[in-house]
Amino acid sequence: MISIAYAMGSTGGGTAGQGGGFSAFIPLILMFAIFYFLLIRPQQKKAKQHRQMISSLKKGDRVVSSGGLHGVITGITDEVVTMEIAPKVRVKVSRGSIAGAVQKEAVQPADQ
Repeated sequence: MISIAYAMGSTGGGTAGQGGGFSAFIPLILMFAIFYFLLIRPQQKKAKQHRQMISSLKKGDRVVSSGGLHGVITGITDEVVTMEIAPKVRVKVSRGSIAGAVQKEAVQPADQ
């Protein structure tokens, strides 16, 4: 009869079925590098550009809020931007909700 201890012993090859410790992490490292260059880095770059745009806002700039309101900045504080969206119609929006600045030549009044 074959002993149980003998049956549970290693196969004749020794380390043939076992991988090295570092080689198991190479696919994980490669996946992280791909995620970093395709997802994380572009998102950080876009966030940095948005922060710079928010910090450079001033009175008279034409902006678009993240809700889609187009207007001209009439007042600005650290947290709140007052926009004039129509003659004598002003709304206050959070400074962080400004999606972007609009070029002056791109906006034309509907009256003309």
